[in-house]
Amino acid sequence: MQPEAQDDPEDHDEGLWRPAEAGPVTGAERARAIRGLGKFSLLAGVLVALIALPAACTTGLGARDAADWFQTDPEDLSTAGVPQRSRILAADGSVLATFFFENRVNVRLDQIAPAARKAVLAIEDSRFYEHGALDSKGTLRALVSNLDSGEVTQGGSGITQQYVKNLLFTQAESEEEQAAAKEVSAARKIRELRYAAAMERRFSKDEILARYLNIAYFGGGAYGIETASRHFFSKSAARLTLPEAALLAGVIRLPYAYDPVKRPDAARDRRNLVLDRMADLGWLPRDEAEAAMRAPLGLRIKETKNGCVTSVAPFFCDYVQREILTDPVFGKTAEDREELLKRGGLTIRTTLDRQTQKAAQRAVDRHVPRKNSAGKAAAEALVEPGTGEIKGMVVDRKLGSDKERGKTWINFAADASHGSSIGMQAGSTFKAFTLAAALEEDMPFGTRLMAPRRFTPTGFRNCDGDPVNSGDSLRNSADGEGGKMFSLVTGTHHSVNTFFLALEREVGLCDTVKMAEKLGMRQANGKPMEQFPSFTLGFNQVSPLRLAAAYAAFGARGEYCEPIAIKSITDSTGKKLKVPGARCKQVIDKGVADAVNHVLRGVLTKGTARGMGIGRPAAGKTGTVDNFSAAWFAGYTPDLAAAVWVGDPRGGYKYPMTSLCMDGTCYGSVFGATIPAPIWRESMSGALAGRDATSFRRPPSHYFSKGSGEDRARLPDVRGMDVRDAIERLRRAGFRASVGSPVRSSRYPDGTVAEMTPGPGEVEPGTSVTLRPSRGGGDDRPDGDEPPLPPDPGPNDPAPIPVPPGTPLPRPGT
Repeated sequence: MQPEAQDDPEDHDEGLWRPAEAGPVTGAERARAIRGLGKFSLLAGVLVALIALPAACTTGLGARDAADWFQTDPEDLSTAGVPQRSRILAADGSVLATFFFENRVNVRLDQIAPAARKAVLAIEDSRFYEHGALDSKGTLRALVSNLDSGEVTQGGSGITQQYVKNLLFTQAESEEEQAAAKEVSAARKIRELRYAAAMERRFSKDEILARYLNIAYFGGGAYGIETASRHFFSKSAARLTLPEAALLAGVIRLPYAYDPVKRPDAARDRRNLVLDRMADLGWLPRDEAEAAMRAPLGLRIKETKNGCVTSVAPFFCDYVQREILTDPVFGKTAEDREELLKRGGLTIRTTLDRQTQKAAQRAVDRHVPRKNSAGKAAAEALVEPGTGEIKGMVVDRKLGSDKERGKTWINFAADASHGSSIGMQAGSTFKAFTLAAALEEDMPFGTRLMAPRRFTPTGFRNCDGDPVNSGDSLRNSADGEGGKMFSLVTGTHHSVNTFFLALEREVGLCDTVKMAEKLGMRQANGKPMEQFPSFTLGFNQVSPLRLAAAYAAFGARGEYCEPIAIKSITDSTGKKLKVPGARCKQVIDKGVADAVNHVLRGVLTKGTARGMGIGRPAAGKTGTVDNFSAAWFAGYTPDLAAAVWVGDPRGGYKYPMTSLCMDGTCYGSVFGATIPAPIWRESMSGALAGRDATSFRRPPSHYFSKGSGEDRARLPDVRGMDVRDAIERLRRAGFRASVGSPVRSSRYPDGTVAEMTPGPGEVEPGTSVTLRPSRGGGDDRPDGDEPPLPPDPGPNDPAPIPVPPGTPLPRPGT
């Protein structure tokens, strides 16, 4: 919308008010003025005639019909549709961003300084409270003055007519309607006068004046006197001084000509004209007016930013904006939703906690600087358990075009629908869902499975019952290790890939997938997750926000809440709008969640993220994606959950985080505990500072039926013992024994144990031990030189032969 459309063409386009610096009147300008004078004289005559119309039209049906038409309210008369700016607020009420087509804030008349009201009336319509829709005396006086001077020097439109004119232009939805609202014609003037008469019948004078002051354009992108006062003087309209009020009053008639920033001299002359007029009317003592004329303009310009780019929480702000623009609850079409956001005068109170946001942004920026030399990126989302409220959302970039280094339009913390991100592979953070599925089937903590060095997936079926086996051999990499037995507890603490593949096969791929789905997980593109054996290793592409919300459900003892960013919305009238809720639901038993929390707490004290505690009960899981293409950490307390991703926006497999050096700091290969976990620790510590700690609940006792899962047992050294005696001793110590093929040994006699796998020391209770008897004739190593332990058996090696009690053992030499 062009600001000049706020002013009457017949009042201004032909030279009603002329800037002081404009210079002498040219011939062309005088010709335009004469044309304008003719138009003004014609319209003035028409409008004055209309004043007498109801009284004069007493003969003839047509005349009476015309009078009735003029005196009845137009059917299309509406005061709606005036754009109001919308604001996004943090949870504490502070402003995060504003959105508008027109920067306008409506205020009541009593919220406008009396000096400002008087100044506007003095220069625009001093008899406003004395006349009706049309000031016939003022119109005739303007006509006489214009005829006398030979040019248009006075306008005839009163406050009510100007309000109607601005209203009709503002309500215009197309260029054609805007052109019709600006055309210079008797028909348009008669239409405006009819509307003005209706307004005078519908509203009080005070209400009309307030509406006019709220709709008028003041220049500088400021619509309405409240926004103008804030823009030009950085204060509310209620606090305007006399010189400031007079300046704004003078600007209304021709904002571009009296722009106090670009044309300060013209603005000062116009201000002083307003003050002089107030003194002439007796509304202001002459000496007070002259003192105000000597005052400086006193501008304190304050720009109102439009949109999220300059917000203190730009990516969260963008998430909220997309929430409104994409959810049909806020309008049937995308155009309707944008109209609501940018014209509806909404007050959008969000869930963002400024302390949490600040702590997270500081942590992300410290570990992965915005313009880091390696081109890496980081994102974090923080969600409150039990409510689903998003308390923070950060990316280590500014919001903007990625053509400029350190900026991006993509919100890596959110799904595609709310940030354009297609997500990132989640790595071992998905193992928590397999763990939860196993615990839901009442597997005790001490349940132990063999974790081979390599695992060939067989026996897997998806939720449709179709086999989804893979011929590819999966191995332990990144966080994990393998080649031995692990319990639910130790397998999780060490993040052993092949252990979790075996566990997923034990509980069922479908059950694992359903567990993740119950906890809100889906691909970042909105599609259901793909189902393959490596599901537990986190090959699906997801967002930090989804992962944080899922882990928050563990902290909330199994209650999952959809992540929400908006708490309430009110429109310009104070009416509350419907806002989608978190739809919290108990999706897993409290005892199961308590058991998950118990196991994941150990990750921070004994596992892959040991040393990353935050000084209060907390739990979490590292995630290192295959080939070090990305790294994650997801962790939580009963009060807050967060998920951190670190990777490369250019493609993690093309730019893996191996031998990574970033801004002078070198990490080697980046695991989940290398960068993401420290970001999480600093974010959580800052976010929860000053808040009381909440403890987790103890898991149900049946999960301890096979021990804690963390017990370590001393495996005795049985080398040199007779094989039968060694087997018996191991059995008494709680270990299973099996006999492998004999080996040559010069150190241990025939028939005694020459080698044992694993070797003596601290091992998991119940570990299976393979004994290899000596058959003599070994090499000539010195007695103190132990032979190396043989490698763990591979998938194609012959299995050790268990030895039941009473089985005859091989004799020396056989």
